[in-house]
Amino acid sequence: MITNAQVGHIGGSFSVTDILVSLYFSILNIDPANPDWQDRDRLILSKGHGATALYSTLAERGFFPVDELITFAKLGSRFQVHPDKRKVPGVEASTGALGQGLSIGAGMALAARLNAKNYHTYVILGDGEIQEGQVWEAAMFASHYKLGNLTAILDYNNVQLMGYIPEIMEIAPIKEKWISFGWNTIEINGHDHGQIINAVSEAKKIKSRPTIIIANTVKGKGVAFMENTCEWHGKAPCKEEYDTAIKEIDN
Repeated sequence: MITNAQVGHIGGSFSVTDILVSLYFSILNIDPANPDWQDRDRLILSKGHGATALYSTLAERGFFPVDELITFAKLGSRFQVHPDKRKVPGVEASTGALGQGLSIGAGMALAARLNAKNYHTYVILGDGEIQEGQVWEAAMFASHYKLGNLTAILDYNNVQLMGYIPEIMEIAPIKEKWISFGWNTIEINGHDHGQIINAVSEAKKIKSRPTIIIANTVKGKGVAFMENTCEWHGKAPCKEEYDTAIKEIDN
């Protein structure tokens, strides 16, 4: 998608892929044939620039044809650089303006309680994103209202567009911060599907407060020349780089 369009965010898409696959194929209570089913679990990709990973996962899960993904970022395509809830089945919120997804998710979780619904809401956050103040307002809100039906997952790859997290705006000690805001906190390897699934299962047992899963990940995971580099936050591979990457992934 990204090579064909010559636009997109490949590094953060690779870092979040294992999380999305684990959720959509092992955890979420959803029906691709009925994406607006009222009792479905909700997942918000707050770091909306990881849209290509979300589109790929939704396609493989059966929400729309995989072949359509090649239209990504083309005029008239429903698959744009950031996800559009109005156009893409399975997308719960139009995201891309960073820092807003946790507020949306907290609202959905509170709505579930008020409407006596059993669905669970998940929000995937970027680590650069949580430098935004609105995230912490939402964190206070979710803790105050004891939203045990809300789970946030932090894609903690330690790299953002213009540099490394400690250089731009340090967020550590991240676990202690979320604990101080009243959240149940779990730390895992964000590329280990077993750890992801087990962490979510543990989170759902906690009914009295929200949970954040701090998923330690690698920006550009799986492609050596992309890993842990700021350069590949929003750069599109050329054909030669694409061929090299695919060969490495296939092996």
